[in-house]
Amino acid sequence: MILLLFTIGLKFDLRSLLQPEAFGTAALHMLTSVVVGAGTIGLAAVIGLVTLGGGLGTVGLLGFALSFSSTVLVVKVLEDRSDDGSYYGQIAIAILVIQDIAAVAFITVAGEEPPSPWGFALVLVVPAAWVLRRILDRIGRGELLVLFGVVMALGPGYLAFESVGIHGDLGALAMGLLFASHPRSTELSKSLFSVKELFLVAFFVTIGLQAIPTWADLALALILCAVLIPFNFLSFYLMGRLFGLRNRTSVRTSLALSNFSEFALIVVAVGVANGVFADNWLTVTALAVAIGMIISSLANAYSLQIVARLDEVLPDENEARLRPTDRPIDTGAAEVVVLGMGRIGVGAYQRLVDRGGLSVIGIDNDHLVVEELKRDEFNVLEGDATDHEFWHRLVVGGTARTVILAMAIHDSNTFALDQLRIAGFDGTIAAVVQRQGQVGHFTEAGVHAVVNIYSGSGAAVADAAMNPPTGRRPDGDASHTEG
Repeated sequence: MILLLFTIGLKFDLRSLLQPEAFGTAALHMLTSVVVGAGTIGLAAVIGLVTLGGGLGTVGLLGFALSFSSTVLVVKVLEDRSDDGSYYGQIAIAILVIQDIAAVAFITVAGEEPPSPWGFALVLVVPAAWVLRRILDRIGRGELLVLFGVVMALGPGYLAFESVGIHGDLGALAMGLLFASHPRSTELSKSLFSVKELFLVAFFVTIGLQAIPTWADLALALILCAVLIPFNFLSFYLMGRLFGLRNRTSVRTSLALSNFSEFALIVVAVGVANGVFADNWLTVTALAVAIGMIISSLANAYSLQIVARLDEVLPDENEARLRPTDRPIDTGAAEVVVLGMGRIGVGAYQRLVDRGGLSVIGIDNDHLVVEELKRDEFNVLEGDATDHEFWHRLVVGGTARTVILAMAIHDSNTFALDQLRIAGFDGTIAAVVQRQGQVGHFTEAGVHAVVNIYSGSGAAVADAAMNPPTGRRPDGDASHTEG
């Protein structure tokens, strides 16, 4: 959990927390889910499936425990599909972060001791992060980068917060956020992948080791899954539509979040230790969490097919009510579309406009880059060409006859090319590559122009070495004679 939350922070956009589709959905879903969960458990107690030791407070606490979605599973699903940077992925992660904050607040309030007054000293982590970011600038790759990430998550992240009585998971998330804007944050996150995978396996093993279930425990767990997982899906979908999300975005967010959280195990374990719940509730909760994760994993494996089927029967959206970020991306009257507005993309854009006199529009997924280019009067839109949802939102104007694939990652350009082919685009496609082997791949795929951005660089350096500027002479030149 510590490493997972740290890597969430590395890739998370804090602005997502301020969006109503995130905090509004999280708050309303939690309220309704507590009511439905408590009602389901209460009904099970009435018909004799389970024995409750307390009153409404006990039932409400169990409903609260089951109202959260699994951070471990959701982030794993998003990472496997490279959707953690997509719009729906950011909404899902924002909802998870809000849920985690609520969980940390609950654990803090339920704890025997309040946080230490020394907690205010945690503000020193912010200036300390400046020093740590400079260290990251000089850290190499491989094992040293992995070690740096683990130390940051455990040290100034988890342990610093735990030492003052604040849940360490929140500290790991905060530490990741402090590194999120660093140029190497993505590289650091990827370097921790194998370590996270190892601990993820261990996490699921610990769920299975909680206790030996009975048939009654299994029956109750299945009832909870049968009632609450469909409710979660419907609740997240309706609230997404309420806050202006498209059908596709709402459905994909709902599929990702329709499961039970590992936090439920923590709440129930605390309740059992304090005599609030009967011992068998830990077994029931562990079964419900495990079964819910299996159901959610299977559903997300076929998410694109499910979305396509539901999209055919769900009511059409009113575009005027959609969130601006989720509306169709219209390239208008642009003749050329440049995907990726880094150094190469900007150079291509300027060349086409200044010398070609063409109407060009650039698209990039970095909000800060887009805002800076807009200030410089570039015609740019924010969008992620590696996100399936981007292509469903894209409306290419009838005059767009050329697309330039200028993204920094070859796989991203390959994905965009596949989507253009699926969409039936029959105009000119140009692409940039960084390795000679990638040229043949694009050429075979029918790309009209492929440019290796490093092609000729070695020859240029050799020519410069053989023909240095006149008047300059290397030390030890043979023409030098002693006086």
